[in-house]
Amino acid sequence: MIVAMKNDATDAEVRLVVERISSYGLNGLDLPGGDRHAIGIASAIPTDLRDTLADILGSMPGVDHVTHVSRKYKLASREFHAADTVISIKGVRIGANEVVVAAGPCAIETREQLLEAAEAVKSAGGKILRGGAFKPRTSPYAFQGLGLDGLKMLKEAGDSLGLVTCTELIDQHDLDLVIEHADILQIGARNMQNYPLLTAVGKSGHPALIKRGPSATIDEWLLAAEYVLAQGNGSVILCERGVHPLDREHTRYTLDLSAVPVAKSLSHLPVIVDPSHACGNWKYVSAMSKAAIAAGADGLLIEIHPNPSAALCDGAQSLRLEVFQKLMAEVNAVAQAVGRCVV
Repeated sequence: MIVAMKNDATDAEVRLVVERISSYGLNGLDLPGGDRHAIGIASAIPTDLRDTLADILGSMPGVDHVTHVSRKYKLASREFHAADTVISIKGVRIGANEVVVAAGPCAIETREQLLEAAEAVKSAGGKILRGGAFKPRTSPYAFQGLGLDGLKMLKEAGDSLGLVTCTELIDQHDLDLVIEHADILQIGARNMQNYPLLTAVGKSGHPALIKRGPSATIDEWLLAAEYVLAQGNGSVILCERGVHPLDREHTRYTLDLSAVPVAKSLSHLPVIVDPSHACGNWKYVSAMSKAAIAAGADGLLIEIHPNPSAALCDGAQSLRLEVFQKLMAEVNAVAQAVGRCVV
C-alpha cells in the first residue's frame, strides 16, 4: 500500500499518518522520488484490514490518495522507488549513465594468474575485478577454489590496482570472512532462492549481486532481491546470466536479454548481464555483451583468463586478455550509440 500525501502536506500531517500505520503493527516507510511525499507499507496487511485501513488513511488530513500495490515484492518495485537506484562503491557508480564492466577469472588459481588478469581489467577500463575463491561445482571432484588464500589474493589485487572486488558467497558461515576481503557479495544462480543466505546478506548491509537462477521467473528473481532489501540493505545489483535452453548443443544457457528492459521497468535496481555463463563458449561472449548494452544493461560480468586452455574452471567460456581488450572498445562504441559510455 502507498499513501500519497498532498503537495502542501505538513510534516506534522505526515508524522500522524506514520503513527497511525504503526498503531496497526505495520511499518510506514518514506518513499524516495516523485514530486510529492509518499509513505509505503511493505509488510503484509491482513485481508480483513486492507480496505478499512485504506479508508482510514485516505480520510486523514494531508493525504491525497491511497493505492494498493498488488506485487508480492514491494521494496524492489518502481511503485515504492520511482527513481533508478545508483550504487556507489569506492567511487564506482553502478546504475548511473556509465556502463560498468566487471571481469576476471572464474576461479582464482594463483597469485600470478589473478594479478595478470587484474592488470588487463585495469588497462582496458574495467572497474571491478571478479574472481572465485569458493566454487560450487556440479561434481564433488572438480576444483572447489582456494578459499581464504584466494580471498587474500583478491583483496591484494584489488587494493594494489584500485579495483572494486566481487566474489561469490556460498555459505552464510563465511559471510564475515568474505566481507573482510571483497567489496561485493555475489549470490550465485544456485543460491538465488537460499533465503537464509539472502537474509544474512541483507542484515550485513554489504553490497550484493544476485544472479537469476536458470529456472527462475523475473518475479522470483525480484523477490530474492526483496529478501535483501527487507533487511535494510539497499545496495542490490541484479544479474541476468541465462535460463534453461531448448537446445544445449551450442550454448550452455539462453541469455534472456528481454529480462533486462523488463526488470528495469519493474524495478529501480541496477541490472547487469553475465554473457560468459550464458554462452559457455568464448566465441559468443563478445556478441552477447554488445547486445546486452544495447538492451539497456547497466554493466557486464565477463570471465577472462591469461591462458583459458589451462584454466581449472570454465576455460571454454573465458576470453583471452587481448580479446577482452578488443571487446572493451567495441562495447564502448555500442554504449555511446545508445547515449551511454563505459567508465
